[in-house]
Amino acid sequence: MTTDLHPKNAAPVAVASNLDAILQPRSVAFIGASNKPNSIGAELFRNLLRYEFCGPVYPVNPRERAVFGVRAWPDVQSVPDDIDLAVVAVPGKRVLDTARACAAKGVKGLVVITAGFKETGPKGAARERELRDLCMASGMRLVGPNCLGVVNTDPTVRLDATFAPTFPQAGSVAMASQSGALGVAMLDAAEALNIGVSSFVSIGNKADVSANDLLEWWAVDPRTKVVLLYLESFGNPQKFARIARRLSREKPIVAVKSGRSARGLLAASSHTGSLAGGDAAVGALVDQCGLIRVDSVEELFDQAAFLAHQPIPKGRRLAILTNSGGPGIMATDACEGVGLTVAELSPTLQQSLSQHLPAAASVHNPVDMIASASAAQYATCAEVLLASDEIDALLAIFVPPIITESRDVAEAIARSAAGSGKPVVACFMGRHGVEEATDMLEAAQIPSYAFPEAAVHVLARAAAYGEWLRRPTGEIPTLDGCDLDAARAIVGPAAARGGFLSDEETGRLLDCVGIARPRSEVTKSAGQAAEVARQFGFPVVLKLVADGVSHKTDLGGVKVDLRNESEVFGAWESLARAAEQHGVTMTGALVQEMVKGGVETILGLSRDATVGALQMFGLGGVHVELLRDVAFRIPPLTDVDAAELVRSVRSFPLLDGYRGSAPADVAAVEDVALRLSALVTACPEIAELDLNPLMALPRGQGAIAVDCRVRCEPVSGLNSSS
Repeated sequence: MTTDLHPKNAAPVAVASNLDAILQPRSVAFIGASNKPNSIGAELFRNLLRYEFCGPVYPVNPRERAVFGVRAWPDVQSVPDDIDLAVVAVPGKRVLDTARACAAKGVKGLVVITAGFKETGPKGAARERELRDLCMASGMRLVGPNCLGVVNTDPTVRLDATFAPTFPQAGSVAMASQSGALGVAMLDAAEALNIGVSSFVSIGNKADVSANDLLEWWAVDPRTKVVLLYLESFGNPQKFARIARRLSREKPIVAVKSGRSARGLLAASSHTGSLAGGDAAVGALVDQCGLIRVDSVEELFDQAAFLAHQPIPKGRRLAILTNSGGPGIMATDACEGVGLTVAELSPTLQQSLSQHLPAAASVHNPVDMIASASAAQYATCAEVLLASDEIDALLAIFVPPIITESRDVAEAIARSAAGSGKPVVACFMGRHGVEEATDMLEAAQIPSYAFPEAAVHVLARAAAYGEWLRRPTGEIPTLDGCDLDAARAIVGPAAARGGFLSDEETGRLLDCVGIARPRSEVTKSAGQAAEVARQFGFPVVLKLVADGVSHKTDLGGVKVDLRNESEVFGAWESLARAAEQHGVTMTGALVQEMVKGGVETILGLSRDATVGALQMFGLGGVHVELLRDVAFRIPPLTDVDAAELVRSVRSFPLLDGYRGSAPADVAAVEDVALRLSALVTACPEIAELDLNPLMALPRGQGAIAVDCRVRCEPVSGLNSSS
């Protein structure tokens, strides 16, 4: 019998945002619905019916009278009612015409399952741009193309617009995947691990809707408590960072970011560029935004199982409760590798534990209750530990012996954990009765892991996230003496021609943003250099000026501590010989006041192909690339970001008065970092910039940029705007 499909449950909530039509549609048209067995058109439409979408569903296929007993329509315009969401699974050559028909119909959202777009090469990319532009012009939001589809488990929606074999149980975990195949794996994993899902989106090629859009939607979705992401790229990284930082304060975001292998920057002629390759840029973005980064889909769900049900630990002190010494040692070793502390239990706490255990048990941490430990002893010892203010989290490890039932221990742990306010995780090892016990723990919202290391890693990531939450949010300060309009007037023309700024342009640029530098002047002869040196006062520095020379020191192009005119003349001749030996033309020399004292540091900017603008800090001057003791952040920086950037390097104690040395002016270095952040935010044409060295003078005396190199280029095509 042919029927129309109408709502069976309560109507979805009214469309309120530009993604509601996709994630909370009131009606769905499926263009490409089919009766052909094992086809995408059949499986996707079957899912819409099987999981009882709470609105009308309209199959569209000109060759079918009905699809699975539901009346079919020859084209979308023939559908008599309004359509919020159209799902498209037609051959690639028909997608654009289909999208035009949907636009004419007034469809609000489009999910394009069809592949064959930018992933296939330039022609496919051109078709994808045309599809995106068409949707934007008509006001339709677009998911895909080349995607798995979307899911919303809300009982008032019950949308499964995918061809995946699994419809997840309802819950609080939202998921997005850039890969359709991994999207299927994520849905399967959620089902296998009993993790409830609020919604799922396969974003495919991200022609329009990106992770940024989804994060904004999930931020106000009351059903979503945790967000899981599989990403291959960030789209617009600055926008991602801004949204993710805000959302992470309310809801944890766990991400698998593929592509950890080394990759080049758009150019890497600076120290900053050469040091910022590989995964450093992504790591900076993740740390700054409070994301919890994992390496695999397995770890993604390990973390989700914890975050969906357990509180964030208030510190890094862990208690390990076990009936076997070996797994306790494994957990202890894992803690040392990830920064958790195996808490040293006080004599009083040890005495409390020993009252409930045999003499052979160890009441140090790990607490080894030995193999004869009963469920009652697990319960009592767990309660004692969780009631103590000496620990922040508990890991209960159980290896099933013959004399104790796994399910009894699971019940005891669950009972002890209830209401403790501290996170509890379990590790039930072996096979005897473990599956049933694990199910009992999961029902009590206690995640259980197969091995101790996995549990420890989950707790370590959660503890780091808790520390991030407790940090002040910071603010982007207003900087005195910062003329960004004047800076743009220098950078704009330089970008148009491309290449490095001249020494004179570089000096003016630093002046525009209020970064102190020594008095400097470009001279054209040895006599002029000696005269300028007299005016500045000795000692001075002489630096080679030559087109195409970036690292002057590598050419022997810097002469320091020149104490009289004779030394200036000698240095000029030495620079001329160095230029000749290296095949460059000396056009002059820069005379510069010599800065005495202080600690050599480097502050830099570069543009990474993944995250965009990237800011670096380190110590070491010419040795920075050898030592590689550097830290990164994504601009724009807050005052807290600047402070953390400077303090993140291992050698920070050298700035802070190491072994009795005078402390450097750290506040001045932070101020320079903020000024560079403001500069690159206002002038995205800056591709690379090094302040090397930036001399951090003794506290209260400031920081001076002794040398600076700036390269500019046009910004078009650096990053997507999505």
